[in-house]
Amino acid sequence: MNTHNSEILYLDPIGTAETAAAEIAKRTGVAQHHIALVAGSGWVSAIDALGKPTHEFNTEEIPGFLPPTVVGQSGKIRSYELMGESGPIRILIFLGRTHLYEGKGVEPVVHGVRTAVKAGCKVIILTNACGGINTNYQVGQPVLIRDHISLTATSPLIGADFVDLTDLYSKRIRAIVKNEDNSLAEGVYVHWRGPAYETPAEIRMMRTIGADLVGMSTVPEAIAAHSLGAEVLGISLVTNAAAGVTGEKLNHEEVIAAGKAAADRMGALLASVIPKLL
Repeated sequence: MNTHNSEILYLDPIGTAETAAAEIAKRTGVAQHHIALVAGSGWVSAIDALGKPTHEFNTEEIPGFLPPTVVGQSGKIRSYELMGESGPIRILIFLGRTHLYEGKGVEPVVHGVRTAVKAGCKVIILTNACGGINTNYQVGQPVLIRDHISLTATSPLIGADFVDLTDLYSKRIRAIVKNEDNSLAEGVYVHWRGPAYETPAEIRMMRTIGADLVGMSTVPEAIAAHSLGAEVLGISLVTNAAAGVTGEKLNHEEVIAAGKAAADRMGALLASVIPKLL
């Protein structure tokens, strides 16, 4: 099914998400998934640590999804079954995402999380590769997002939809994850539209306003998922020092390499934490 060329799909974004969720249920034979995870650049190797999925298919085969354009994102949707503390948990994983910088608008960016919620997911895990603004962070270090700053002036919400974001990145879930690994830091993530990396002056500005991390994803998805009632966990993998921190130039290849290097730790963390989140 080739649906990604039809902009009319996004005229009814919630309806499109419901249609996509129904198609996923049909393909997997699973009426309800419980947790969804969006894998950022370099995270595919970590996802492989969860074992063999029960189902896998291309994202663009599902209504409303676009094929990936970013190196390091495979453009697959997987369904897993893991054993939780109170029984089997069905996990929906998106290996890749659409970004604002692709110029397709915000609806394709948040379509995955909306679909996940309509598929039954109560918890949405958003992962990303990011630049470390906080000089205490090391390349390859995972950081839990506790709050964000949006510098894109873009929201997935339209109209008088006043959603409280005080606990956008769930305190309950962050506590569970930190109980599993108390060495994890927490930080404030800045959403930068991209695709150009930030300038050193822009990074100094971000540090001044309280940012620890900077990346080109996650925030619209978090808002969209939260507005539909899901709990959100954000995990950033520091794949490079932000512009001007070390004086080195930035490139996407080092992002992918850092993700692969940290795959074992990230995979182990996800495998141990996911069954405890419901």
